[in-house]
Amino acid sequence: MKLTIIGSGAMATALSVGLQKNYELEIVAKDISKAKQLVSKLDKQIDIHSIENYDISGKTILLCVKPYALDEVAANLKGEATSLISILASTPIQTLADAINAKNIVRAMPNVSAAFGTSTTTLVGSEEIKNKALKIFDTIGDAFWLESEKELDIATAIAGSGPAYLALIAEAMMDGGVKQGLKRDDSMKLVRSLFKGFAPLLASLHPALIKDSVMSPAGTTAAGYAALEEGSVRDAFIKAIECAFKVTQKK
Repeated sequence: MKLTIIGSGAMATALSVGLQKNYELEIVAKDISKAKQLVSKLDKQIDIHSIENYDISGKTILLCVKPYALDEVAANLKGEATSLISILASTPIQTLADAINAKNIVRAMPNVSAAFGTSTTTLVGSEEIKNKALKIFDTIGDAFWLESEKELDIATAIAGSGPAYLALIAEAMMDGGVKQGLKRDDSMKLVRSLFKGFAPLLASLHPALIKDSVMSPAGTTAAGYAALEEGSVRDAFIKAIECAFKVTQKK
């Protein structure tokens, strides 16, 4: 299957890198020089097209531009796509349908881990291309079909924004090790290894059980955990999801 990626930014790049082994790709972009930079990161050369007056007839489109650019992009497209898969946050299916002609439309929310084949992607939209869309994103990680656009927006606040939240945790833990006297390089290595080992642990156990298995009476984990609770870390993360979700509703 050939996929037409419209856009040349960070997510277009991550998706291109992740999908290149399983799909034939082409890039459509306003900034050709930026598109060439994207292609330079791939294992093989692929076609680049200017977005000006571009014909999407019969194509499977991955729309990877910023939401504010939708109208400008749509004005340059002609024809009717077979499938339109949009990764635009806070952009409802009806808004996409009003802007771009497509037989079927799906909203998808992957994250930047797509480049490594470990994206968490949520999708919603036309049931006619459900299996097709899931297959595309299953090749770059885990893909989940949801029942409503509201659920997708909530998921965006978790899986879409999640890498930034986890990066904050990782950086803070690295800094904590350095503050106590650990070399920066060693602290970074430890945290990276910790994150790598945590994924299979979380896949097999509820978070509460993981915490209970590590926390000994009056031990180091209990002391550290108490400090996190004192700092309202749990409450802050719950509010972060809430705040991110509210932004998706500002349409």
